[in-house]
Amino acid sequence: MQPSTADPAHSPQFARLVRKRWGVSLTLTAFMLAVYYGFIAILAFRPDLFATRVGEHLTVGIPIGLGVIIVSWLATGIYVRWANDDYDTAVDNLKHAMRENRG
Repeated sequence: MQPSTADPAHSPQFARLVRKRWGVSLTLTAFMLAVYYGFIAILAFRPDLFATRVGEHLTVGIPIGLGVIIVSWLATGIYVRWANDDYDTAVDNLKHAMRENRG
């Protein structure tokens, strides 16, 4: 049995929503992987860059490492805000359309 074209789960809106979710997720994942592995690569291949002293007891690596953590929090916040504002509303609209289609 083929799915009904009126079925919201097989609609262009649903497909667009799935593509958008994957796009946002993969973009943020790629960004975080680049930040994290960039930090690790610099640490592995050019540790002298992070060993530069900023003060008597602080090197450049410490604030940059803290920056990696803060960037991950910000990326998580961006995803949560997008999910709460855009994605959840679109999912609710599709659920409502599915309920209306059933009768």
